[in-house]
Amino acid sequence: MAADKRATRLGVLALVATLLFGVVGARLWFLQTVQAEELQSEVDVTKERTVPLLPQRGRIFDADGRILADNQRTLTVGVDWSVIRSSTTRAEIFRRLSGWIDVPVEDMEARYQSQVYSPFLPMPVKEGIDEPTAIAIKERVEDLPGVQIIEDSKRVYPFAPLASHIVGYMGRITAETKDEYTSNGYFLNERVGQFGVELSMERELHGQWGYITYEVDNASRIVRVVEEVPPINGRDIQLTIDLDQQQYAEQALETQLRLRRQATAKNPLDRDTNFRTRAFYEFDENGNKIYFPEEVPYKAPAGAVVIQNHENGHVIALASYPTFDNRWFESDLSGGKFEQIFDATDPATGKVDPDRSTLVNRAIQGRYNLGSTFKPFTAYAALSTDLMDTNDYYVDQGTYRMVSVDEGKCESGLVRCVYKNATCSGTGRPCVYGAVDVETALAVSSDAFFYRVGELIMENNEQKDLLQRELKLFGFGADTGIDLPFEFDGTIPDRELKERYAKLGVISKDEGTGYFTGDNVQLAIGQGLLSASPLQLAVGYSTIANYGFVMKPEIIKAVFDAGVPDAAQPGYADISRARFAEEPNVDGEVIRQIPMPEHIREEINRGLTRVVYGTGTVSDYYHHTTGEKLFFDYPRSAIPIAGKTGTAQGAGNYPWNDSSAFAAYSRDASTPYTVTAYLEKAGYGSLAAGPVVKCIFLQLSGIAPTDPVVLSDPLDPNAIFAAPPQRLNDTSCFSRRL
Repeated sequence: MAADKRATRLGVLALVATLLFGVVGARLWFLQTVQAEELQSEVDVTKERTVPLLPQRGRIFDADGRILADNQRTLTVGVDWSVIRSSTTRAEIFRRLSGWIDVPVEDMEARYQSQVYSPFLPMPVKEGIDEPTAIAIKERVEDLPGVQIIEDSKRVYPFAPLASHIVGYMGRITAETKDEYTSNGYFLNERVGQFGVELSMERELHGQWGYITYEVDNASRIVRVVEEVPPINGRDIQLTIDLDQQQYAEQALETQLRLRRQATAKNPLDRDTNFRTRAFYEFDENGNKIYFPEEVPYKAPAGAVVIQNHENGHVIALASYPTFDNRWFESDLSGGKFEQIFDATDPATGKVDPDRSTLVNRAIQGRYNLGSTFKPFTAYAALSTDLMDTNDYYVDQGTYRMVSVDEGKCESGLVRCVYKNATCSGTGRPCVYGAVDVETALAVSSDAFFYRVGELIMENNEQKDLLQRELKLFGFGADTGIDLPFEFDGTIPDRELKERYAKLGVISKDEGTGYFTGDNVQLAIGQGLLSASPLQLAVGYSTIANYGFVMKPEIIKAVFDAGVPDAAQPGYADISRARFAEEPNVDGEVIRQIPMPEHIREEINRGLTRVVYGTGTVSDYYHHTTGEKLFFDYPRSAIPIAGKTGTAQGAGNYPWNDSSAFAAYSRDASTPYTVTAYLEKAGYGSLAAGPVVKCIFLQLSGIAPTDPVVLSDPLDPNAIFAAPPQRLNDTSCFSRRL
């Protein structure tokens, strides 16, 4: 019986063994036949290592070939990911490496855990090491397994801080943008454009990655090169910006803003209280009136300037203040240095002050009322829609009372019915201009005349949005299409905008119930909910200057194949040896052509010419035009211009919150320039923005002296300001007759 049981057990074991051998055999057959090719490919992969090859980023030049953005060779210490997967090994390698590169172990560990670096490239632990350190690390590869010295490049800006808002800067791919970049073949550790042309032309500047595939042995030693695909370097970009004009515009803007901070606005006596109290006050926390002093300094914190060729749309200069030095973004901004340099906190209140924001290109992102610089477009709307003729006159008595509103509503105070001209300094009351036509209304800036236009357009047409449609022809309410990021569209007030603002709490719910005639009256003089950038204003004036062609403001002059050689002169590229990657459009791009009949254009042009040069009388009295005292010494040899002042009312209608605007264009076809300037909280248009435009036209005429554009001194890492001051040495062009 015992023998039989043993035989049974042996039989079961034999059966199990047979089944196991059968399964193993079947698996071996499957692997050697069905999956043989797939497994062999996996083995091949483990024997190969592919190393990406970084393309050289394209460079950026100004219109004369100055190198605005370049590349500089740097050395980076990286560590192979496969070596530091183990926390113990990683900690030991980081400990050994820390002393050589002066980076704490904790910082290297934070980089490892951050998940912002590409798994296909060595993890960088220190950028920009010097040559001796790199050699020392290479000599100790046995003690530092997986550690590599990588040749890289960093961005340099030879003429910084000039044109920093235009050129822009670079930075790491962010969590918000990583999906977009990686889907386009980028690696996570790459630095990409974050602002300016560096961002808007990122694809052209970047180029295409190459790679080299090695066969390696079990110890990861290279056996041979399997395949090599060289990178395609990025294209070089030439801008329309002329650094001579750009430097002068930046200097004139900053100099004038600093001067305006030394000026004051008057807080006049209140006539309704028999001159016993001041007109402007605020309330304290207890509800008591606190009167502002007799003189209040202008804050004058910021501004922008645009110089455009109105024949082809090329932007010659685009200045914004406060400015910054884009080299900061290629330096060490850790340890609170960024907050120190780019701090927008008001020391007096401890709160963030938008007026102090540096990383804003106010030339394209400024959201401004335009004040009286807007009146030529209202005039065009009135004339082009036959609302009035060039020979129509209106008797300006200093105020305008709306005629479409019932007397009872006016007296109730529920509706504002009376609008005033600006105050004349001699009388302290609204200026009276008498009989004025379009030309004279522009010359002396009669608000009452344009208040009337705003009401007539609204009340005498079935199409209540007539003014809005005419303004859109000039490009207001939409971005201009310039090749720079984050451009502001601007707003033209209408019913939809007011409804949206009411929902957002910008205006009251009652105000948001509709678009009223009073809104149109305010729009007609560039106030109310209108907003536009200095660039949009320049495009509008350029359209008047060139007889109705709305040009795309172009900042890219040419795109070249990679490798434009350097010129003999330091800081310059040899543009004559460049090859176009695509044929440039030297004539510019016409967005649209709007009807500009000769009689309409000349009526507006005569009015704007008188703003600058004066001449003419109104009724029985001579009234200075708004720019006449400023341009009293404007030479006959200078570029002849036509222009318009503008003063945009600020918060609380306080005079010291008024912003200053001026726009002008050349009347000489051989010098087709349009210039606009906007200075925030700096006072009247003829006192702040006007002198800047005057100086720029004198400089464009070759009359105002300029400083040579020179290569920058090294960036001072101990500096506490975003950019050093830019100032004119000769400010005689700011002169004005009292």
